[in-house]
Amino acid sequence: MRNYLAFIFGLIFLLTSCGTAKQASNVASPSEDSDEIVVMDNTGIITEERFLDTMDVVAPRELDVPEINFELPKYNGSHLRRNDLLHTTLKLKFNWEKEQVIGQAQLKLQPYFYPMARVTLDAKNFQFHKVAYVGSKDTLAYQYDGATITIDLGKIYRKGETYELMIDYTASPAATGGSAAIQSDQGLFFINPRGEEPGKPQQIWTQGETEWNSRWFPTIDKPNERCTQEMFITVQDEFKTLSNGLLKGSVKNDDGTRTDHWQMDLPHAPYLFMLAVGDFAVVKDEWENIPVEYYVEPKYEKSARAIFSNTVEMLDFFSEKLDLKYPWPKYSQIVVRDYVSGAMENTTGVIYGEFVQKHERELIDNHNERILAHELFHHWFGDYVTCESWANLTMNEGFANYSEYLWFEHKYGVDEADYHLLTEWGGYISSAQSNAHPLIYHAHDDKEDMFDAHSYNKGGAVLHMLRKQVGDEAFWAALNLYLRDNAYQSVEVHDLRLAFEEVTGQDLNWFFDQWYLEQGHPVLNITYGYDEARKKATIKVEQQQDPVTMFQVFQLPVDIDIYLEDGQQPIKNNVFVNQRIQTFEFEVPSKPKLINFDSEKMLLAEINTNKTEAEFLFQFRNAKKFLDRYEALQGLSGSEALKNIAKEVIKDNFWVIRGLGLQSLGEELDAETIDYIRRLATEDPHSQIRALSLGKLSQIGDKSIVDLSKKIIDSDQSYTVIATALDVLIEKDRAVALEYATKLEDVDSEQLIEVIGALYTESGEAKYLPFFEKNLNNIDGFMALSFYESYQALATKGDYKTASSAVEKLKEIAVNDGQSIMKRLAAAKSVNDIRNFYRTQANESEDEAAKNAFEKHVEELNEIMEQIKEQETNTQLKQIYDSRLLLLDKV
Repeated sequence: MRNYLAFIFGLIFLLTSCGTAKQASNVASPSEDSDEIVVMDNTGIITEERFLDTMDVVAPRELDVPEINFELPKYNGSHLRRNDLLHTTLKLKFNWEKEQVIGQAQLKLQPYFYPMARVTLDAKNFQFHKVAYVGSKDTLAYQYDGATITIDLGKIYRKGETYELMIDYTASPAATGGSAAIQSDQGLFFINPRGEEPGKPQQIWTQGETEWNSRWFPTIDKPNERCTQEMFITVQDEFKTLSNGLLKGSVKNDDGTRTDHWQMDLPHAPYLFMLAVGDFAVVKDEWENIPVEYYVEPKYEKSARAIFSNTVEMLDFFSEKLDLKYPWPKYSQIVVRDYVSGAMENTTGVIYGEFVQKHERELIDNHNERILAHELFHHWFGDYVTCESWANLTMNEGFANYSEYLWFEHKYGVDEADYHLLTEWGGYISSAQSNAHPLIYHAHDDKEDMFDAHSYNKGGAVLHMLRKQVGDEAFWAALNLYLRDNAYQSVEVHDLRLAFEEVTGQDLNWFFDQWYLEQGHPVLNITYGYDEARKKATIKVEQQQDPVTMFQVFQLPVDIDIYLEDGQQPIKNNVFVNQRIQTFEFEVPSKPKLINFDSEKMLLAEINTNKTEAEFLFQFRNAKKFLDRYEALQGLSGSEALKNIAKEVIKDNFWVIRGLGLQSLGEELDAETIDYIRRLATEDPHSQIRALSLGKLSQIGDKSIVDLSKKIIDSDQSYTVIATALDVLIEKDRAVALEYATKLEDVDSEQLIEVIGALYTESGEAKYLPFFEKNLNNIDGFMALSFYESYQALATKGDYKTASSAVEKLKEIAVNDGQSIMKRLAAAKSVNDIRNFYRTQANESEDEAAKNAFEKHVEELNEIMEQIKEQETNTQLKQIYDSRLLLLDKV
């Protein structure tokens, strides 16, 4: 069934693709049959073999190693600072028709250290009208190459001597590329600038990261630059504006425009400058006398606090933990249309894509707090202190990633935080299989490549291990020292290490070297033993990661819990793994029921635990952490033992474990279990479990399922649960389902739109086509694929005029929806499906006239498909189209 099966598939993905007790790939260690450590010199020749109890020097033997490269490695360093930008004043107007910025920039600078007679500024695709000193009528000579302007200052300035430039210009922001993380490098975007898209608001907004704000104002567009700023933004009076800092004043002009004056008195990097213009409702809160604002489209005004839920509490939490009050004069968050990324931490003015903008009931199933915490924490890590180069991006993103864990731990408990950590581990480990590189990565091909699962996921996971290494009190004290010592400055990883060493007194080079400066992660194989005569339990740890592509030997402080009996507290041990193969012994009075390696579940590693079914069962019932229980269920996956304990699993305190239990139940259930699942379907606090329980009852043919589904549609607040109930009715009583569908047509929920669409398509009635056309822009992601497929299937049940009308609507989305890759893909696929429908009709028709008509339709659709392919700019979609995965050809 559509909705609850999607959840099950998500759980199966977690069960098989990530986890702490993952089956490692069979990578052989240098010596598989003995406790041997192989030591190589820097030529790749084995010079000695070390055993746990002895050391034997042997004759050298060569390994098969790659050919040595004597060239210097690629190095992308920090920007060379010749001039220091102190302050930027911008006076901006906009030509919506031509999508241009008409600007005047006043820049205050000084030489960074050495005497300077010229300055180079980033300014991409500008037309310059005047370049001069502020207050001077005389112009300055300059050279411009389309990307940078080099201005001859007419004299030599020395350190401490300031100068102020005035630049009149017109900027025409245009994209030349993008990346997976930030889809366009245009810098400033006009949305529906000529009002040609009915129902879509007119907006202007910016996206400066990495170095794209220089598409709309001249600056030194590098992360190790900082300055204060002012913006005077002139717009039509009906629009609201937002920029960094505080609104100092507004002046209405005689021509029906208004000029807003925004001022930021604290220095920050140019890529963090922002502006937004449009018709927004502004909902206001306050924290510690600091304005907190939520900008949303007017129809979402009542849901604004739910969209940005717990923002004020997050300000409290992070300020308290860091012992450093939020360091900026306001905190505003805004939602814009057609955004080219997820969100952006512009200082005091965070921009989000429209995916966060939902009504309150929609947010029951999918609140925004993960990304809200991420962007807020950036205001300490990224804005207050900023990575000095993109090679150091994890100094921004690793911290923001870890804030998600910290918030979940604080607000929802450690199980929820550890579940989030599990997904982050899985994302990084999957990425590292094909593209392992150091966290601090100066050899990147393109700065945009740094926005990956290393800088984010691995960066956060490493901070989690660092917190464990030094302890909570020292962790927060060191972060406070790091922030205060580097306030309003750029940083690199050594600044963080030195702060932690200062606080703890430890030499932490070993930790930072292996996790930040080397690449990869441990791949561990764990085996166990017990010597009855000596009363010794052993645990053998083998590091099996590929020594060519990953760091050869990680040093790992690890907790090991030894359990002797059910219900007893474990014997706790701490060991330090620092060899390729290493065995540890522990005195115990009897054979352990379980040896739990990494019992704190802190390690970023692939671990093959080699536990027996009995050990996994014991672990599920006795080890307390979510990751222990999850690991146990993963180890029992597909076994009869798991089916036997599934009734126990569905009563777990954490919703993910309950979900796995529901997934594991068979179809032959006793009355008591069925009754318990009914209670879960109506009473479980988590909507996903209510939906999954309802699906399970449908699967086993529970006699109460129709009445229960109707009750849930009438009473449950979650659209996910209601959509699942409607899906059940479609299967069990289609007439009742149609009755409920018509009542739910106007509900703004993607899940319901998708389910209702499938139902209407099965009816075959053209009267339902307006429902699809009304909602083509209201559904996105994978749901768009199925919804658009339903639309084209219903459209082709009518005549060609009906299908052609559908094609025109789909083509418009496939060509012009600049925001959603999935909607463009879904629209293109649906047009292609319509073409294939008429191609089949032509091939099968025995009537010559009908055959010719169908072939004519195919030719018309061929032309439309070619237009869609030619106008697509996204690299991923172009590759899909070119690879013929969708058969977008004219065969």
